[in-house]
Amino acid sequence: MTSNPMTNDRIYEGVVVSDQPMTVAGAVNKTLILLSIVVAVSAYTWYLAVTGFGDKLHGLMMIGAIAGLILAIIAAFKPQHSKVLSIAYAACEGLVLGGISAVFNAVYPGIVIQAIMGTFIAMFVVLMLFKAKIIQATETFRAVIIASTAAIAICYGISLIMNLLFHNAALSNAINSSGTVGLIISAVVIVIASLNLILDFDFIERGVRNCAPKYLEWYGALSLLITLIWLYLEILRLLAKLNSRR
Repeated sequence: MTSNPMTNDRIYEGVVVSDQPMTVAGAVNKTLILLSIVVAVSAYTWYLAVTGFGDKLHGLMMIGAIAGLILAIIAAFKPQHSKVLSIAYAACEGLVLGGISAVFNAVYPGIVIQAIMGTFIAMFVVLMLFKAKIIQATETFRAVIIASTAAIAICYGISLIMNLLFHNAALSNAINSSGTVGLIISAVVIVIASLNLILDFDFIERGVRNCAPKYLEWYGALSLLITLIWLYLEILRLLAKLNSRR
């Protein structure tokens, strides 16, 4: 079993075969709905950023980040409420992404479009590798990806704590550096984020195969959305580093 909170096999425990089971098309449609919500809300916070409402924007971004984290945690334990939770999560992340994207784009015009294109190209490539069974979600693969993802989260968490409590930005500077070390770190994180998509695709595929209930389409879409947002932010960070070297 995997210990990934969003794609954990325990989600299927106690779930009975449904007369209206989830489908791949249903999960894809719901992912598109969530992405549309993210884009719509992001447009609003982008507008706030470019029109000078910095104080309002900062408050909304903080609310979105905190609320989004809480909603994702709740969804991991209450998948039957995934529809409401995933829609709310998408709106919260839109508040955050719009502001972040506007700031990056102001410094490096065009970088957001490049990051979006990079995100979907990465998703398409990984999906093709998954469908061709070149990369499969074996137990070993899951364990490695989950451990790597946890290591990245811990590293980022330690960096944040060191900055806030001890005013020590050494680790943060290494992560955000545009030097060789910083570029390597970003590249590795992007690879790990991309490979997390395999776990999301596998979760949806197993749900369809097991005739899981319809609400898990929303859960699978939420899991995929979380990975895509992480991948987008990491690609955005890498592009910013590359642009800063010019």
